[in-house]
Amino acid sequence: MANLSNIVSQLQAQRKKVEGELSRLDAAISALKGLGTNGLGKVQSASARPRRMMSVAARRKIAAAQKARWAAWKAKQKKAA
Repeated sequence: MANLSNIVSQLQAQRKKVEGELSRLDAAISALKGLGTNGLGKVQSASARPRRMMSVAARRKIAAAQKARWAAWKAKQKKAA
């Protein structure tokens, strides 16, 4: 019987050791999950930055400027031909 109680105590000690390792692994996993998400549960790469929001007026100005550039380029091409 002494041998059996010795085995049980060894198994309990091993179980405590494994539980400690599991808690450390869980902590590491949760820390890494926190680093890889943007707060909304979506995973992002390490170099990704949050996208900037552009107002409707700013997009209109950019579109108008691009249209003016294309019109100037087309006029130049027409003139050269």
